[in-house]
This record gives sequence, C-alpha cells and structure tokens, in this order.
Amino acid sequence: MILIIDFGSQYNQLIARRVREQHVYCQIEPPNITPAAIKALNPEGIILSGGPASIYEKNSPKADSGIFDLGIPVLGICYGMHFMMAALGGVVHAAGKREYGFAELIIKKADGLFKGVSKKSTCWMSHGDSIDKLPAGFKIAASTASTKVAAAVHAKKKLFAVQYHPEVAHTQIGKKMLRNFLYDVCGCKRSWTMKSFARDSVEDIRRTVGDKKVILGLSGGVDSSVTAMLIHNSIGKQLTCIFVDNGLLRKNEAQKLKVTLKRHLNINIRFVNARAQFLKALAGVTDPEKKRKIIGRIFMRVFEAEARQIEGAEFLAQGTLYPDVIESVSAFGGPTSVIKSHHNVGGLPKKMKLQLVEPLKYLFKDEVRLLGQELGLPPELNWRQPFPGPGLAIRIIGEITSRRLTILRNVDDLLLDEIKNAGYYNRLWQSFAVLLPLKSVGVMGDQRTYEYIVALRAVTSKDAMTADWAKLPHKLLGRISNRIINEVKGVNRVVYDISSKPPSTIEWE
Repeated sequence: MILIIDFGSQYNQLIARRVREQHVYCQIEPPNITPAAIKALNPEGIILSGGPASIYEKNSPKADSGIFDLGIPVLGICYGMHFMMAALGGVVHAAGKREYGFAELIIKKADGLFKGVSKKSTCWMSHGDSIDKLPAGFKIAASTASTKVAAAVHAKKKLFAVQYHPEVAHTQIGKKMLRNFLYDVCGCKRSWTMKSFARDSVEDIRRTVGDKKVILGLSGGVDSSVTAMLIHNSIGKQLTCIFVDNGLLRKNEAQKLKVTLKRHLNINIRFVNARAQFLKALAGVTDPEKKRKIIGRIFMRVFEAEARQIEGAEFLAQGTLYPDVIESVSAFGGPTSVIKSHHNVGGLPKKMKLQLVEPLKYLFKDEVRLLGQELGLPPELNWRQPFPGPGLAIRIIGEITSRRLTILRNVDDLLLDEIKNAGYYNRLWQSFAVLLPLKSVGVMGDQRTYEYIVALRAVTSKDAMTADWAKLPHKLLGRISNRIINEVKGVNRVVYDISSKPPSTIEWE
C-alpha cells in the first residue's frame, strides 16, 4: 500500500493511476493526517503530491514533518519536494523564471530511483519555485538547464524529491522511476488486482450493510451495472435496483434497457417514470451547476419515495467513480481545486435519510470495466460508452425544453448509428452531440432557414482524467453532418469539437 498526501495537485489522480497500474494499492489522504494515523495505515511508502501553492505562502498546505522520521520511504513531487526540503532545513525560493513544459533531465547517478534509466531524457516541468539550499544529508541527483536541483536524494533515510512530474506521460523515465520507487525502494508486491478488489469489496459491503436493504439507482451504464452486480454478489435479494426515467435519456433508452437489464441481471428492478417531475423542475434553468443540483435533488426525492415502500431500506448505492470525487470535491478533505460537481457527488442533499454505499469510488473507469469482466457483466453493458448521470440536460446548453430534447435525441441516435457502423464505437472513449443555444442562417430548398447549431464531440482516453479529440475521418464526419442536417428537423449547421482535456473537459457542462 502506498499513501499519497494531497497537496492540491490536479495530477493526484494521475499519481494514483500510475501506482495502480503497477498492481499496487494506493490511498489519498489530506496533509493534516497525523504520523500516528499513517503508522496505523502501515504504508510501504509515501508520495507527497504537487500543488498550486508556494511553500513560503502564509496558508500553504503542510504535513507533519514527523512523517520523515517514521522510517518509511518518501517521494516528494514538485510542491511535495518543496515541503520536504523546507521541513528538513533546506531553502526554497521563488525562481526568477517560471519553468513550464519540456526540459532535458540529466541524471547524476543511475541508482535508486534512476536505476536503469538513460542519463539524459525528457521530463515535464511546472513550477515557479526552486531549491536554493539542500538539507543536510541530501545530494543532487538530477538537473536541467534551468533547474540545478531537479532531483535530490537522502539515500540513508530513503527520502527522494523531484522537481518535475514523473506521473505524466511527457516525462520519459516517469513510469520506470515510479516502478523503482515502488518495488526496489519500498518493496511493494504486485498483489492488487480486480479479483482481490472484488473479494475485499464483497466483505466490506456485507459488514457495512448487515441485514438491511439497499437501493441502487440503475441507469444501465457500466458504473451502475457493475455496482449492482457487486452488491448483488454481496447481499443478494437485499438489493433493490430502481431505474428512473428522468426524461433526459437517449432515444428509446428506457425501453432498450428494460430488455437488457432483465435478460442479464437476476436482480430486483423497479422502473419509475419521473419525467414530468424532472422537466418541470428544470424549466427555465440554464446554469449547468443549477441543473446538476436540481437533478440530484429530484433524484433523491424519487428514491426516498421508493425507499418508504421498501421495508428495511437504509442504504443508497451509487456508481460514483474516483474521477467524480476528484473533480467535484477536494479528495478526502485535501486542497485540490474543484472543477465541477458531478451528479453522484455534488447533487445530493446535505440532509439525506439514506446512508451511502459507493463501492467503486476509489476506482477509475478502466478499472471498473476490468471489474465488470471479473464479475461476468455482459459485454454490451460492460463496454458501453459513458453517459452522464444528468443525461442530456448537460448536453443541451441553455434551457431544456421538450423540443430541444427531441432534436438532440435524434441527432445523438444518428451520430451513434454512424459511429458504430464505421467501427469506431469501441475505439472511442465517448462520442456524443451537444445542442447549442445559438441559431444560424442557412439555405434549404432555396429557402432561408434559421435553425440550431449542433456540436459533435468524440474523444479518446484511458481514464477520463485526460482526453484527446478523436481524429475521425473527414469522410465519416461529412456523412454524419449531411445526415443530421437532412434528417433532423431544427438543425442546419454542424461543428466538430477539437479541444482536448485539459484544458477543456469532456462534457461541455
């Protein structure tokens, strides 16, 4: 087990991913975790994350310096390096010039973290502060042209610090360096798998729930379906799944899922038509955060109404994933910046009668799919492209109306039909359409039109934390555009989104 201390970096989840890719479990905790609490967790190693603050700022996050006396190997990254240096008697100062982007890393000695790596390689820098003086016992391990102390090591205490970001793909030796830290320095074993996760989760769910009943919001997506199977394997008929038709689903989604879910999952499922409640509450609302909060509130209202009909129901299960937590709220109370609230995280009322069960909240999407395979989830469910909890509400920019929903449903259905026929569905992370609150002038049948604009979005990704726009063939894009304009009444212009994440997000709202 590796402990990651969150100093506020948006790369925290990427650090966790890199550790998990090596089949080593990791856990993120806030800086205020005590040395005693760390000893209780018994980690093989500690990683101090980066962060947006400067160590000499008044309210910059700091951990207890006692962590360096626990005899546990520590790796400090960027701000984590600055904290380590300052806490142990070194000096950190504001650099004359911010270093951001690629830099050539020159290794002084190929051992420890740098065992088996090239003496010169490319690394990724993102910092405005630098090390002016090393603490006693530390030696410079690597440098760049702009940064004399790009890495420092205290070999005896197994303390390591790097100015660059080894967790990002831009750093050539990053994965190798992290493997050296995990296996050679910390002595970790490759023992964390989805099989072990499933086994531990079943035990944890049984211990948490006892003889009570659980309600799960089943959308038919991979997250909720895997959650349903995992909980069903734990407590059987104590689980009741509720499929809520919120009026914000894709074309014929509810009808298709009824067939699929009932055929494959031997689970108690109730189907609830709540379209009118959701659309009435969303009438006139254009702010995306308000949409999410309203959907979360109505969602809980429907669930609590159903819960009252199920005697002994005390738990609400959700398919919340780790990226949802990271992007919605600061992870475990740490200072990570909030990007946006997610339906499963930010939309729940503060006072809720049901207790939450979220067995997937420490997993990434690709890990969930592997877990689904382990549990035997049918491929048509396990490999579905992600669909947001708020549904089409956050793919309609501006006001949600029945007409605009119909337009987007028809566009979305046509888009996915073409993507599947072209053999791209399983090659893309997501492919969807967004209805803009703008109209443009066009000409159809020698007559002037003034209709809506649709944006197409297709991205490739491994975990949804980073994504690149998909380079779809122009011929395919042309065919999709032509069909949309000709077959969907109300649209006369189609554009393609070529932005990556970051700086953009995958969804538009």
